[in-house]
Amino acid sequence: MYFNFYNMFTEHKKKTRWVKRIFIIGALFLVIGVLVAWFIFTDTFDDTNKQKANIEINALDLIKQFETSDSSANKKFTEKIILVRGRVSETEIVDSIINIKMIDTTTNGTILFAFQQQNINDTKSLKVGDSIAIKGSCSGGVYSEILETEIINFKRCLVIK
Repeated sequence: MYFNFYNMFTEHKKKTRWVKRIFIIGALFLVIGVLVAWFIFTDTFDDTNKQKANIEINALDLIKQFETSDSSANKKFTEKIILVRGRVSETEIVDSIINIKMIDTTTNGTILFAFQQQNINDTKSLKVGDSIAIKGSCSGGVYSEILETEIINFKRCLVIK
């Protein structure tokens, strides 16, 4: 039995190459992950006031489209700037945010509008029954099994005068 230094050296060299490759690949994934996270966290949205509405629709018609087929309505409306006309059914203060609701009284389908901080003053004078137009970014709709109704959410909203 003899000790083969050459085999031991080449085995060690092969292991070292694999460790280096794994380290380089891991470092690349880490750099890519940091760049993606940076892009996501520093992404800003244009002010809704400066954007043109892609779609103008009546609140009851919007609710009906989601109730008919929320998957196709989500494809059509999600992440689009939409101008919705309707009557205020409810106002709700949550922390520093004011939510305005438009509700279809026959099906209880609800549109929930969340306002940007700079646009909250426009909502303070709104009362139940007021006819208004609200422009915002549609976050999509979901059917609530618990409430047995469709809920459509909007973000970055403002009242159009």
